[in-house]
Amino acid sequence: MEDKTKVETLREIIQSVADERPDFFKIKGEGAGNLDTNNFIAEVRQRAKRVFGKDFSERRICGETASAVDFYFEDEATIVEIALGLGLPNSEYEKDILKALLAQETYAVERLVLVGKPGALKQCAQPGRTAIRGWAFRHHKLIVDVYEIINNHPVTQK
Repeated sequence: MEDKTKVETLREIIQSVADERPDFFKIKGEGAGNLDTNNFIAEVRQRAKRVFGKDFSERRICGETASAVDFYFEDEATIVEIALGLGLPNSEYEKDILKALLAQETYAVERLVLVGKPGALKQCAQPGRTAIRGWAFRHHKLIVDVYEIINNHPVTQK
């Protein structure tokens, strides 16, 4: 039996943190939503650092830009972006791909993993996003994978 990859382990950490937050999937609005997102990502980073024994987060590998990626696993040639708004029509999908392409100029980057809330897979299957993903692979050999955090909280109705 093979060991899990860092990406698989990180996805499990992300899911675990989401599972511990009953209100994680509720829409909260800009102020409260941004604060909740920041707290969520901070907790994921802290746990990942503890599990991996090294901090792979907030890596500034995007060339001369000030941009950072959420996680970079050099031994897996993979960037992971926690893209919670990926299921929305306007997200950072294209920007995340561009950051990965910029990183390819000086780092080994073969894969970009985007992790979003439910709806991310459907939105990323739209023709525009599919075309961009295809272009990134054809011209830069960048594989873009999209995963969703599963909502394991029971839905209650009033």
